[in-house]
Amino acid sequence: MSALQAVKYSRGSLQVLDQLRLPHEFHYEAVTNRTEAWESIASMRVRGAPAIAIVASLGLAVELSNSSAPKESRDATIAEIDEALDYLKTSRPTAVDLTNAINQLKARIREGPESADDVVQAFVAEAEKIFEKDLQTNLSIGDHGANWLKTHAGASSSSQISVLTHCNTGSLATSGHGTALGIIRTLYSNNLLKHAFCTETRPYNQGSRLTAFELVFEGIPSTLITDSMAASLFRTRGKEENLAAVIVGADRVVRNGDTANKVGTYQLAVLARHHGIKFIVAAPTTSIDLETKTGDGIKIEERKREELTQITGAVIKPDGSVDKASKVRIATADQRINVWNPAFDVTPAELIDAIVTERGTVEKGADGTFDFSQIMPERWSLIVG
Repeated sequence: MSALQAVKYSRGSLQVLDQLRLPHEFHYEAVTNRTEAWESIASMRVRGAPAIAIVASLGLAVELSNSSAPKESRDATIAEIDEALDYLKTSRPTAVDLTNAINQLKARIREGPESADDVVQAFVAEAEKIFEKDLQTNLSIGDHGANWLKTHAGASSSSQISVLTHCNTGSLATSGHGTALGIIRTLYSNNLLKHAFCTETRPYNQGSRLTAFELVFEGIPSTLITDSMAASLFRTRGKEENLAAVIVGADRVVRNGDTANKVGTYQLAVLARHHGIKFIVAAPTTSIDLETKTGDGIKIEERKREELTQITGAVIKPDGSVDKASKVRIATADQRINVWNPAFDVTPAELIDAIVTERGTVEKGADGTFDFSQIMPERWSLIVG
């Protein structure tokens, strides 16, 4: 069985798996320029903070690689790329991986290229580097997370643990393996996992459509629950299943450890604390925003009302076969009912037990915050001093 790939890339060619069609249909769409990359991200055909950064970077790289238009000058080319990157940044503003990738790319094209062609080649090479590095990052997160759970949650081959995860943080959200789901994969491969529970993750159902699909694809024993069932799961089956941890990803972790993730994460942290269950955030260092001091400084994206008032899914025929997708209204059509649809919420650092990165696991300090200075000394000294 081949590995899942959200992104297929070779120089000059980018294909992105349309995750709105999963789990019923595998369909890759070609992304050839900045506009198609922006639309793919904004429409959530691709999602997950690392994958968003990868598609934005590689989408522009493909456009630049295939462009036959002559470049005016080094400075004009840099200005054109800056404009394109600023445009791509508007596609999903909460995910800090995208901002960090943009900053990395802007810095690289200024570091040495002397001609317009050199600028383009430097950009393409750096975008490919972002893509290639992500997989190794995820594998490292999986190892660090599994090791922390062996020490702090009693995970062992003789005492396997169960975990719960929210949203989708696997191969479909990254270049491969995943972050939070990557830890679950590593636990399973090391014979440390008893069972994985995943929430449906309303209103976009990334858990039921994507995470459940990935868990089954990998052969991991798993159960799907609605978001509102978590408290009952912890109370009635927590001891029976040895449910030891909630493991989630992150779209942005700020300096003190406050974490923005898919809406519904905060309530899981509150429930985990009440039931004595570890709460772990899995995030690459590219998701850590040292410039923002606390979660109060995070701008939360709000999405359109229709995502809450209707669902899109495949129609099941009487014989059980899958027909084309249709939209179904699940709420009143009366416009007098207001709809609030934030895409993310912020979990306070005090409710998080550990933040797992590719450089190691950071535990909360006595003051209830996280200190990232040891795993990110260069960025820390530049920003914090």
